[in-house]
Amino acid sequence: MASGVPDRARVVIIGGGVIGISIAYHLTKLGWSDVVVLEQASLTAGTTWHAAGLITSAGMSDEVSVFMSTYSRELYATLEEETGLSTGFRPIGHLHVASNPTRLETLRREAAYQRRFGEESYELSPTEIADLWPLADTSDLLAGSFVPKDGRANPVDVTMSLARGARSGGARIVEGARVTGVTCVGDTVAGVDTDQGPIEAEYVVNAAGMWGRQVGAMAGVDVPLQAAEHYYLITEPIDGVHRDLPVMEDPDAYGYYREETGGLLVGLFEPQAAPWNLGGIPAEFAFGEIEPDWDRIAPFVDRAMDRIPVVRSAGVRKFFCGPESFTSDALPLLGESPEVRNFFVACGLNSVGILLGGGVGHVMADWIVNGRPAFDMTGLTADRAMPFEVTPAFRRDRIPEVLGILFGDAVAPGWSPRTARNVRRSPVHERLVAHGAHFNTSSGWEWAEFFAGAGAPAPKVERTWRRQPHFALIEAEHRAVRERVGLLDMSFMCKFLVQGRDATAVLNALMVSEMDVPVGRVIYSAILNSGGGMELDCTVTRLAEDRYMVIGTDWVQRRLEALLRRGLGSRPATVTDVTSGWALFSVQGPASRQLLAGLTSADLSHDAFAYLSGRRIDLGYVPVWAQRVTYVGELGFELHVPSEYSRTVYDALFDAGPDLGLRNVGMSALDGLRIEKGYRDYGHDIGGTDTPLEIGVGFMVAWDKSSFPGREALLAQKAAGVLPSRFVNVLVRDPGPLLYHGEGLWRDGELVGDIQAGAYGYTLGGAVGIGSVDRAAGVSRDWIDSGTWEVHIVDRRYPAQVQLGPLYDPDRTRILR
Repeated sequence: MASGVPDRARVVIIGGGVIGISIAYHLTKLGWSDVVVLEQASLTAGTTWHAAGLITSAGMSDEVSVFMSTYSRELYATLEEETGLSTGFRPIGHLHVASNPTRLETLRREAAYQRRFGEESYELSPTEIADLWPLADTSDLLAGSFVPKDGRANPVDVTMSLARGARSGGARIVEGARVTGVTCVGDTVAGVDTDQGPIEAEYVVNAAGMWGRQVGAMAGVDVPLQAAEHYYLITEPIDGVHRDLPVMEDPDAYGYYREETGGLLVGLFEPQAAPWNLGGIPAEFAFGEIEPDWDRIAPFVDRAMDRIPVVRSAGVRKFFCGPESFTSDALPLLGESPEVRNFFVACGLNSVGILLGGGVGHVMADWIVNGRPAFDMTGLTADRAMPFEVTPAFRRDRIPEVLGILFGDAVAPGWSPRTARNVRRSPVHERLVAHGAHFNTSSGWEWAEFFAGAGAPAPKVERTWRRQPHFALIEAEHRAVRERVGLLDMSFMCKFLVQGRDATAVLNALMVSEMDVPVGRVIYSAILNSGGGMELDCTVTRLAEDRYMVIGTDWVQRRLEALLRRGLGSRPATVTDVTSGWALFSVQGPASRQLLAGLTSADLSHDAFAYLSGRRIDLGYVPVWAQRVTYVGELGFELHVPSEYSRTVYDALFDAGPDLGLRNVGMSALDGLRIEKGYRDYGHDIGGTDTPLEIGVGFMVAWDKSSFPGREALLAQKAAGVLPSRFVNVLVRDPGPLLYHGEGLWRDGELVGDIQAGAYGYTLGGAVGIGSVDRAAGVSRDWIDSGTWEVHIVDRRYPAQVQLGPLYDPDRTRILR
């Protein structure tokens, strides 16, 4: 490897594990050879060296994860031809077993989804599992999922082979070079400081693994991850164990099993783990091990041994404990940081760095070179994590839960984190509690899923793909909105004031819609990337000539702020995060106008208060900003209430509401309501590769504007005519099954798409979904309307109604009443 650091490089990558080396390799493949990798010790010295090397696509339930895992597998299988160094990959197969109905349904759903991308996955009976794995106790198994192309690789060999390929492409790899600081000019990265001198750089990539949080802090970037203890044991040789024995995972036992030098490696992802070094990872820690905590881990080892009883009598050759870095939701942190331009993060691989390493390198290199990812990375971006997640207390409490999450505790609907809760709460949180709210969490916010009612015992939420015990409660909330009036506390939405002389110019340069509208106008808009994909969607309200309110969903808070601030340039305008200063109540339903009219002196009639307009009104004692908008397809109003008045307004609404049937409505009901109406939800149905035309919101585009990000891409798409990909609205005609995500959409017996998000449509009498369909010749209305449609749910297909327009109230008569 090279010694000494250069004065400058186009790209500096911090970290010589498999992720950093893979990014360097893939950058050179795209023609960027001026790349330097800095490793403070030796390659693989952090966590790569002790990885188990499992290579599998099993368990992947989104397109980018399927791509990254399968791409890695194919790369490792062929890399030796290029570099002359073997990766040690062997396609011995991967077996995933199920010992309960929920796990079995999960495996079947995952297998069906993966087949959409050409993956081979076979369901095996317990007898077939016993034939494949004679040492396993199969007495309690229902079935298993087997992927024959998957297998295992040698982590060190993978990294060294990639390193040789990177060097052949011109990259420089420097070992023994410690980064001591990150330099910036304004809000843009300018290079790094090392113990061997500074390096100027156009791009810096934080691929520092378990040191990633500390490296991020050098740049003022929040990278919330934490190292935790990770265990496996290696037995002495066992009769019947051979090199071609497939990898087996038993997530309900929190164990995985593979051959190792004639014995078995038994790995653990226990549901109650232990963080390691909350204060920071020592820089000198290299190829290190942690003293095992046998008393804590013994019960989990014992449970894992139940699957392979012979392990109990086998000698233990090695009981290993080493650190791995984990994130709060068991997903990687990837992409450009929101705080610093050209500072990229590729950390928090949650013990699957080898499995995803090739794919992460491919995606990150493409992202850096082309300025945007080729895949929808919405759920994996570094900017989804919130700053509070870097606090030692949060990391101490949440990370021990994540190992179990990663191995399947969160595999079915109904799961929610049990630790590090009540971080962010609505100003009326205690009122919601009093009404029997059951909470879930996102971005630290506690938001109500459903309400049991004051004084009523809440049904226990189960982890299941079947109907929940609270199914009827959600129906009651749904029907309240459709038939009477409901209140949804949406205070978790992020809110930004953009104000100043050039506020209109700033927003017009960023947004796809025209921002120079009359005061009081509400605009549904989006910020696009250069390819026309949606970076986020939002509502923008013109509060005054020089002041706007921009509102987005909770988890785009860091992204939205970064895009707004970067859009300011030198213009005389400001951006202020006012999320904490305002409660947001959405009052929806045919009786919403009557409810509010009894509390205000303002004229709320249709003629006086038009749809998509807003104004300041009095509501009891309180001045509020009200705007007539809906996310459920009914007459409705949003109330933006200063936080200190929020309980006053909430109480006034419920004091006036009983005769009108007012009730609290949770987010579970919201899903069914908005999907019936065909309203999209960023981060669930739509993401960064979807354009407004593809998802059916082309009305937001101001085509006569001279400039906005993605304009040329949209114009080209518009000129091309019929699009090859479109979003559709789906209703399952059978009232029994449920839709969630990933279920296949079939037209005339051909698989052409899948469900992006699903819920139950109580008004329409069946499961409803937002789907995406593809056709090389173009997805036209006639093609959709002329087909016979089915949805594949678990193990059978159900007839479905599929259309471009809304399933509910397509003429908007209920909204415009």
